Parts: sequence; structure tokens; C-alpha cells
Amino acid sequence: MSLRIACLATAFCLPVAMAFAYLLARYQFPGKALVDAVLHLPLVLPPVVTGYVLLLAFGKRGPIGSFLFDTFGINLSFRWTGAALACAVMGFPLMLRAIRLSFESVDQRLEAAAGTLGANGVWAFFLVTLPLALPGVLAGVVLCFAKALGEFGATITFVSNIPGETRTISAAIYSYTQVPGGDEAAIRLMLVSTAIALAAMVVSEALNRRMQRRVAVFES
Repeated sequence: MSLRIACLATAFCLPVAMAFAYLLARYQFPGKALVDAVLHLPLVLPPVVTGYVLLLAFGKRGPIGSFLFDTFGINLSFRWTGAALACAVMGFPLMLRAIRLSFESVDQRLEAAAGTLGANGVWAFFLVTLPLALPGVLAGVVLCFAKALGEFGATITFVSNIPGETRTISAAIYSYTQVPGGDEAAIRLMLVSTAIALAAMVVSEALNRRMQRRVAVFES
């Protein structure tokens, strides 16, 4: 359940994060600071607040949730798909920041050089910008996946803790700590979560260093 939710959340975040990251890295427009602050808001808000906002907006009686349910029959509240949405919202700022920094590190003169060789903006992005920024993109994916895998506050507020439907590894740890004799299972899941988070940080740092070396080679 946790892996399925984390994978879906990461896949949903990736195209949106890349679009906003490129917009923030390459363009100046009125209200840019406000847009940047709103996109990073889940990082500083208590996760329970984020989950409650999602419940108000995407619940069956919420403005977005009622539209989705009445029009398409989609119900996100108290469903595993809602858990994926909550994890995506919480992991999005981490992915966005990593990808934006990666785009900002790409020398725009290389993109301009591609343009002089006949590549339009789209081709320059896919042939120059994206390959150079790819390690940072992968780092953002890893961070978002790890965050989604360990998310608790927003998820339990929005979709509760339903066994077989919305119970993620974090919710399971919480559940085991509330019952007699559940310490052994809680510790086992805690070790698994710690190992995954540590591996994600190591991979992210390795990709970041590779990105820096790669950019240095291209610039030279």
C-alpha cells in the first residue's frame, strides 16, 4: 500500500514540478514571489493543517470533491487515491526545489548555442537543459518518494487510517504503538522507514554531486 501510494504521488508530482520549476527558474513575472511561497507552503504548514485543507476541498462536500464525485464518480476522501494526493502535496515542494535548483544551474548560454544551431525552445529543452538537469530531477524524485512513503499527518487527517485501504507504513507504526504487544512490529517498521529515508538522502546527495560535475564538464 505504501509503495503504491508513494509511486503514484511521485508520478503525479513530476510533470507538474518540472513545469513550475522551469517557470520559476527561467522567467520573471509579477507575483513570482507569491507563487513560489504558495507552492512551498506545505513545507512550513503543520501536516495536519494541509490534510484538513484537502479534506475541506476534496471531501464529498468540498467544492472540488463534490464536482469530481458528481461528474466522474471519483471519491478521494478516505480512499487510497486520496492518500496519494495528500502525499503528493506534501512531497511536491521537495521535488520542486530540487528541480528548480537544477534548472538554475544550467548555463543559459548552452541553450542559446543550441538555438543558433537550429534547435527551437522545445528541442533545446529536451536536448540540452533536461539532460544537464537530469541528476537534479532524479534527486527530486527520490526526495518526493521518500517523503510520500513516510507521510503521516496530512494522510491520516484526509483519509484516516483504514486497514487495507489507507493504512500506510507510518499509520501502521502509529497503530502498533497504541495496542499492547505491538512494539515489536512498530520497531520493525520503524527500521524499514529509517533505512528507506537514509537511502533516499544518500542517493539524493550522490545525484547532486554528479549534477555539479556534469555541469562543470559541459561548461568547460
